[in-house]
Amino acid sequence: MFHSFGLTAGAFLPLFSGVSSFLYTTPLHYKQIPALIREQRASVLFGTSTFFANYAKYATPEDFRSLRIVVAGAEKLAESVREIWRSKFGIELLEGYGATEMAPVLAVNPLTDIHPGTVGHLLPGVDARVIQLAGIRRGGVLHVRGPNLMLGYYRVERPGVLEAPVSELGTGWYNTGDVVEIDHAGFVHILGRVKRFAKVAGEMISLETVEAIAHQAAPDAQHGAATTQDEQRGEAIVLFTTATDLSRERLLDAARALGLPEIAVPRRLEYIEALPVFGTGKIDYVTLQALACAASPIN
Repeated sequence: MFHSFGLTAGAFLPLFSGVSSFLYTTPLHYKQIPALIREQRASVLFGTSTFFANYAKYATPEDFRSLRIVVAGAEKLAESVREIWRSKFGIELLEGYGATEMAPVLAVNPLTDIHPGTVGHLLPGVDARVIQLAGIRRGGVLHVRGPNLMLGYYRVERPGVLEAPVSELGTGWYNTGDVVEIDHAGFVHILGRVKRFAKVAGEMISLETVEAIAHQAAPDAQHGAATTQDEQRGEAIVLFTTATDLSRERLLDAARALGLPEIAVPRRLEYIEALPVFGTGKIDYVTLQALACAASPIN
């Protein structure tokens, strides 16, 4: 309950709607949690792609038989995770999207109209604008406003003063920092974070695209991309992976299969036993970035 989604969807929503809830101390107990879901006959489960990947390793179909709604958020849902839940448990994962400042949900796939690879429709009442960003060919930066927008920030340098949210569109708008594309049917496609683009040889490369290539090449492993400085190319991409047999050649094959450019294939691979994650389930990219700067290239 220490973060916005856990507090609102995990605690307040069940309390206000009269739904029973079961709170557990940590989502990292991958063996115990499937058994608890079976014992409690839980019907709704929230989590992240990383958590769902690990639960699937230890769970049986009987463990998840009671689940009716399973929502993934906080990080991009890996296609390999979606497929294992679909084939092993007969469960279609619903991907959603949000921000703490938006209290915190912005979009989610509805049960009746799931579009894999998207985070669904924006919630009713949320107004959105997509602002183009130089160097990024597809989509733009998502700015939002709505009744769920926070009142503002308290800054340490101005105690007691509430600073209303503001973006280049004006006061009352929030700049999510996410690069998105909204299709003709209103489904939101997350293309990456502004901060998670690398400029390689003059091209803007989404690090989430790099991770998608890695998941295509080694779907059962975990992958995280970061950047480091490169005198010749501006920035270089470093891929951290738990797949000890992953090679650049396999990544190139995966990129071709996905129709993605070779420039999105990292030149440096670093093998890691497990990716660092926060308590929310998100990959700790700050730690990965520090490791990338200290990493030695692998030939």
